[in-house]
Amino acid sequence: MVGLPARGKTYISKKLTRYLNWSGVPTKVFNVGEYRREAVKDFSSHDFFRSDNKEAMKIRRHCALAALADVKSYLTKEGGQIAVFDATNTTRERRSIVVDFAKENEFKVFFIESVCDDPAVVASNVLEVKLSSPDYKGCTSNEALEDFMKRINCYKNSYEPLDPDQHDRDLSMIIVIDVGRRFLVNRVQDHIQSKIVYYLMNIHVQPRCIYLCRAGESESNLKEKIGGDSGLSHRGKKFAVALKKYVEDQNLKELKVWTSQLKRTIQTAEALKMPYEQWKALNELDAGVCEEKTYEEIKELYPEEYALRAQDKYHYRYPSGESYQDLVQRLEPVIMELERQGNVLVICHQAVMRCLLSYFLDKPADEMPYLKCPLHSMLKLTPFAYGCHVEIVPFNVDAVNTHRDRIIEDCKKGPNPLMRRNSVTPLASPEPTKKARINSFEEFAACSSHGCASQEPPSGQPLLGKACLA
Repeated sequence: MVGLPARGKTYISKKLTRYLNWSGVPTKVFNVGEYRREAVKDFSSHDFFRSDNKEAMKIRRHCALAALADVKSYLTKEGGQIAVFDATNTTRERRSIVVDFAKENEFKVFFIESVCDDPAVVASNVLEVKLSSPDYKGCTSNEALEDFMKRINCYKNSYEPLDPDQHDRDLSMIIVIDVGRRFLVNRVQDHIQSKIVYYLMNIHVQPRCIYLCRAGESESNLKEKIGGDSGLSHRGKKFAVALKKYVEDQNLKELKVWTSQLKRTIQTAEALKMPYEQWKALNELDAGVCEEKTYEEIKELYPEEYALRAQDKYHYRYPSGESYQDLVQRLEPVIMELERQGNVLVICHQAVMRCLLSYFLDKPADEMPYLKCPLHSMLKLTPFAYGCHVEIVPFNVDAVNTHRDRIIEDCKKGPNPLMRRNSVTPLASPEPTKKARINSFEEFAACSSHGCASQEPPSGQPLLGKACLA
């Protein structure tokens, strides 16, 4: 990261990290300010950030190097693939340290500079985030504001912006100008850098709400069957009517409504009497050969599949169907479009809602398949600086409970679910070649006992070749 204080660097860092982790790329933020607060327990004032304060400059340099040491450990020993170095990095000398560090360790570097000269935006950032910083604990708002503005001026005196035309023409970068009004992109070199650029060009900071709910209760829900394309039950239709009243009472301007292409979401949206868009990407997780079966039927007909799914619900892929990991890949365009939009109501399905919710709440992959998304309720998400406020909106319409907790006792140890499918998600496996499907635990045991080549379970994360420092 590059930029003066209060330009949204930490906001971008955290939001980008959340997105990359959600999409399957292990990413972590290293905030140099936290290292500085650890090194200097008794913060005094803006004088610490003056360029002529030699003692403070030594401490700040030491903190940056300590953070880079942790970056190296994360990328080389802890399985990380992207490290976000969140600091001002406002001088060429400081950025050269980062570049030299990356070359020494064979990491790729991608710079993200946030430039903003709009006083109103800067003031808003300071008031919303910086005044609550641990640096100003015990200070009044006016005292904190005055000191922080002086801190910004300390950085301005030595600020050397990125120069893609001359001095920094060989560096990979994106410069975000005035909170996304303009972008300048230079030397994007790989898929992940392109992914980062595309994401940053879609996010915005305008106030809005995202409403997530499932379709009303369906006939398949009543029969405890998964998947399928059945219509709404009588109670499901009552929920659709209640949803219409709620939307009208909210009086939201320019509300967009999205549904899947399945009958139950369309019937729910039809009750609203307003335009809606159908997204194939919002269709429920494909259960393959297990579609329109109850869990008891699956347990009886496909006991190994049942046990494998209980073992690793996120990575498990139904035969001829999908996994939660596949669903995340399918929903990436939906996330991008949600980030672009204002107020949106998404009428979807249980697994889809879990995936979307885990993105906004920054939930890890292993928790995603167990998030509670009950029928006939709504989640109102209100994004703010470093997170998302969640409000549960209940509707007084009964429905069946489709939530299933983790099944510990049924987890029979066997091959990793990723190893047993002929079609492996490309980004999910570091294996250069596909392995034959192992159809049973007995085959797996026999293969292991007869000296077959060792089959280490894939990590479930994309292999990008080189780690990246952003």
